[in-house]
Amino acid sequence: MIKSVCVFCGGASGHQAIFIEDARRVGRLLAEEGMTVITGAGGIGLMGSVANAALEAGGEVIGIIPERLLLPEVAHTSLTRREVVPDMHRRKARMTELSDAFIVLPGGLGTMDELFEIWGNGVLGYHKKPVGILNCGGYYDPLLEMVERMVSEGFVRPQYRDMLIVTQDPAEILAAFRDYHAPPSLPSLFRK
Repeated sequence: MIKSVCVFCGGASGHQAIFIEDARRVGRLLAEEGMTVITGAGGIGLMGSVANAALEAGGEVIGIIPERLLLPEVAHTSLTRREVVPDMHRRKARMTELSDAFIVLPGGLGTMDELFEIWGNGVLGYHKKPVGILNCGGYYDPLLEMVERMVSEGFVRPQYRDMLIVTQDPAEILAAFRDYHAPPSLPSLFRK
């Protein structure tokens, strides 16, 4: 049962209006579904848009922020709860601990780091939580092409590519979360 969803996304807003619109849609939908939103505790960019929409819809938002980013111009000040951690490694670990599933919106280096870490940890069997990519305005099309290249060149097995739920509709991601069954982890395939 999915009770909390971590949203990985940019601390910037990007150049397309659809990025903010979709971030707000995600925050609002999660709140309406009664799911706690786990974020990086930023009050700016897409991160702030997700949190604000969830809070406006009566939802609960828990933010995890490293000490270095605890700045008035960065940190969200109105979250349901905010936890301050020493660094980015602990931030990601704590977000993973608190979350039953993950949605990835557009973002930069931090978002890519979070996406690949959470996906890779799923492949290795460290968790069995679903990961959805909201492909806002085709933002992730080039990355998805690279994932296909990794599969075709034999570096990623098709069942691990298929772990990623990719769509442009956040409601479809939540529906897929409910039906999600993790494939056997990579280490278990080598033990057979």
